[in-house]
Amino acid sequence: MGKSVLIRPDADLFPDFNAAAKAVLTYLQQTLGFGLWMVTRTEGEDWIVLQAQDQGYGVKQGDVFRWTDSFCSRMVAGKGPCIAPNSILVPAYAEAPIAAQVKIGAYVGVPLATEDGTLFGTLCAIDPTPQPDAITEHLPLIELLAKLLSSILHADMAAAEQARRADRLQTEAFTDALTGLYNRRGWDQLMAEEEESCANYGFPACVVVIDLDNLKVVNDSLGHAAGDDLIQRAGQILSQETRKHDVVARIGGDEFVVLCTECSTIQGQWLAERLQRALFSGQIQASVGVATRHPSRGLKAAWAEADHAMYQQKRGSKRVPIPPH
Repeated sequence: MGKSVLIRPDADLFPDFNAAAKAVLTYLQQTLGFGLWMVTRTEGEDWIVLQAQDQGYGVKQGDVFRWTDSFCSRMVAGKGPCIAPNSILVPAYAEAPIAAQVKIGAYVGVPLATEDGTLFGTLCAIDPTPQPDAITEHLPLIELLAKLLSSILHADMAAAEQARRADRLQTEAFTDALTGLYNRRGWDQLMAEEEESCANYGFPACVVVIDLDNLKVVNDSLGHAAGDDLIQRAGQILSQETRKHDVVARIGGDEFVVLCTECSTIQGQWLAERLQRALFSGQIQASVGVATRHPSRGLKAAWAEADHAMYQQKRGSKRVPIPPH
């Protein structure tokens, strides 16, 4: 009876992917046991815990492990079974680095897919002691629950994208009058909403901080009209050089920020360099800092780190030569 209630796609039971993941993990732990059940996200080399039902391993939401160390990476590659009642007997699992880090006697894992069929993460479990072979009979149920989670994930991601687009149609209250970009109020709201998406789905994100180096000189020597023109040109360049789903805001007199959604560390660094080159080509000197969101610290910490990196560059301790254009 528990199965029929759990897998019914009822909006009251599963208002979102996060709630569905918690319900599935609770049900599986109560039904099949195991010391740890997880819903995870893979992002490059990172294996991010989105939800965990832990009974002794000390794993929690937001923990990050190395994807290639895991049993799941080998399962996805077809090197090991989805259910290993005695994982020591499976060479690919016995040789995995994670087996030397924690005690694993039994393993369960099935993929979670995005709408286009690419790997999103896994629904998985481990236990310190081997389990009866009969546990393999539960694979169809576990695969069905994984498909349920994937379906809810697809709907959630589509809804999140629609909400994101709607949020960016906010008018005057969130817009900087001089540049037409988001102002500090709009930036704060969008940061909070993006943090929720990142926490729920493991999306990667980067923050880029840009501070114009010569605005005061321009204002003092050429007047505030020239300074306003400089700010407007900087805003136009940043808008043109970022992706359509990135957030660009002016949050101070000469300070701009960019929230790069679904953006890896390498992509964020590349974008920061591109923005600095584009500004330089427009005869605008600027100091730039970039930082990646870590799942355990969030976007506000990334913003602070990017701001610190920008000030280091401004002071010259990390001044990066602008590549030729």
